[in-house]
Amino acid sequence: MKSIKAKLLALSLVSSLALVGCNNGSDKASDEPAKGDDDTKTEEQVVLKFAAQADSTPATQALIDEFNKTNETYDVEWVEMTNDSAQMHDQLLNSLSSGSTEYDLLSLDVVWAGEFAGAGYIEPIDVLMKDAGLSKDDFNSGSMASGNYKGKQYTLPFFPDLGLLYFRKDIVSEEDAAKLESGEYTYDDLYAMAEKYNGQGGTDSGFVYQSKQYEGLTVNVTEFSKSFSDITGGLETMRKFATAPFSPKDILNYMEGETATAFTQGKAVFARNWPYQFGMIKEQGEGVTVTVDNVGIAPLPNGGSVGGWLLSINKNSENLDGAWEFIQFAAGEVGQKIMSTEGGYLPGYNALLEDEEVKAANEMLSYEGFQKALTTTIARPVSPEYSKVSDTIQIQAHKYLSSGEGLDEAAKAIEDATKTE
Repeated sequence: MKSIKAKLLALSLVSSLALVGCNNGSDKASDEPAKGDDDTKTEEQVVLKFAAQADSTPATQALIDEFNKTNETYDVEWVEMTNDSAQMHDQLLNSLSSGSTEYDLLSLDVVWAGEFAGAGYIEPIDVLMKDAGLSKDDFNSGSMASGNYKGKQYTLPFFPDLGLLYFRKDIVSEEDAAKLESGEYTYDDLYAMAEKYNGQGGTDSGFVYQSKQYEGLTVNVTEFSKSFSDITGGLETMRKFATAPFSPKDILNYMEGETATAFTQGKAVFARNWPYQFGMIKEQGEGVTVTVDNVGIAPLPNGGSVGGWLLSINKNSENLDGAWEFIQFAAGEVGQKIMSTEGGYLPGYNALLEDEEVKAANEMLSYEGFQKALTTTIARPVSPEYSKVSDTIQIQAHKYLSSGEGLDEAAKAIEDATKTE
């Protein structure tokens, strides 16, 4: 770890201003003591700059405030970034590629980790985890896999997102519902159920999912192919669903929005989508076909692709020790509980899945199938050239799904693109 440069001590002269947090434009009062009521704090606090996206909830600021309140050496300052993922990516990349030390800590979209690790911009944390007694099994599996590049771990979860199977439990039998929620079923089983229940309860589609040529198709190929362990079989299964009599004729143009609309309006028995669809169902209120009471949630057969954000350390940070202290806190039990209870975010720290306060703040955690899904997440390809890899997957998969031709060529191209060195 690099030593703390003496010049940082000069920050003590303006600590009451430098420690101002940023959350939706709300600042600390200028006459507030640097560390609140904690008289043990000194004025020689080392400031850590945390580049993270804007947060419409109080969670991120509450997380930072609690760390600053309890840590005697380091003080985290939130550098609030845009919520435009592409713009944030480019801003971070420009900074890191120049060797800048302006950020100590970074919040990364799950698909950026391989790129930033491959370029040598972020610090590996394997040894740090071992010294701290942390195991990858303590955290969300897909998030950890997303931050693992060439056998080294570079990130811990900030908050995960994941693919799920939604189903109409007012249509599906209790026996089939239990099978789905257990996760002990296959895509062939799902096909049979979609065929069996299609048309019941006013539905006209058995199963809807994302298969347009865009990032969502990469996500679905990841899931159908079981993390690319059976690319040919996965593509064949996707084609089977795409051409099924119970599928919408324009299924190859479906994104998340079309999927959610079909399910929330009562037109589909099954739908693959993200947790946000649950919120849409809740917002519909009364007098509609689909309500929370008649919706079930299950893990996908091979696990759901993980989304969300990761915590990492700028390799050029002059305060690596402090950055690691904050990441441990933010990704650990206390930090993740703050993110969950204050912001409704899903916890990336597995022990909290059974915490009553966390469950109360996240209604979906009361669903057995959702709990199971969180423990079976998988990662999209981890690559220093993720955009190129994803483009290849999208183009090759959609070409085959559209025509039914060129399966071997598509599978080979995807295999080559996703092959790790």
